[in-house]
Amino acid sequence: MINVERKPPAYPFSLAPLPFAYDALEPHIDAATMHVHHAKHHQSYITNLNAALKDYPQLHGFRIEELLLRLDTLPIAIRQTVHDQGGGHLQHQFFWSILKPRAGEAQPVGALAEAIDRDFGSFDAFKEKFVETGARHFASGWVFLAMIPATGKLEVFSRADHNTILPEKKYALLINDLWEHAYYLKYRNGRPEYLQSFWNIVNWEYVGQLYENAPLTKDRLTRAIKRFT
Repeated sequence: MINVERKPPAYPFSLAPLPFAYDALEPHIDAATMHVHHAKHHQSYITNLNAALKDYPQLHGFRIEELLLRLDTLPIAIRQTVHDQGGGHLQHQFFWSILKPRAGEAQPVGALAEAIDRDFGSFDAFKEKFVETGARHFASGWVFLAMIPATGKLEVFSRADHNTILPEKKYALLINDLWEHAYYLKYRNGRPEYLQSFWNIVNWEYVGQLYENAPLTKDRLTRAIKRFT
């Protein structure tokens, strides 16, 4: 679920610098991987996306979320490219935002912690499901923790390639990259080990803020009112 209010033109898209140095996530993600991942792979998605949109000025005023939500209305010649390259850009933008150097064994607190306990039984059970889902996912893709605004329920699932969850009206809270370029230099084929190490670099404060700012359902609104009355 996103806000599709029109904003100033987003084209051409550009690669934002990381909020930390390439070596800041070591030993969990090495500097070489981060440099290739951000400066090469993410940049290539942006470069290819801009090239596809270049000759369509009528689309230059849309943000990436809007373009992905309007895929069925885009010119057929660029539809798949926007899906693939635009999806890669969007997912990586979000991925960088939920990483934090030296996060250690931090855990969610407050409303998010309560929701995780409610829907998964415990934080450890949630982590186990997240890792298992990512490890069992075939080939490239992403693993998500998302909230269903209609019910407030949290879910863990994976999606192939750069498929986004925007059309599903699910609100992403946490994401991890399952493409081999995200981990292969350090972990080789040890995707489960990479997924376990991920817990040391999650910015749970930011993820918790995402949850608190998520669209309120009737149930969540009722619980929020009770907390302040």
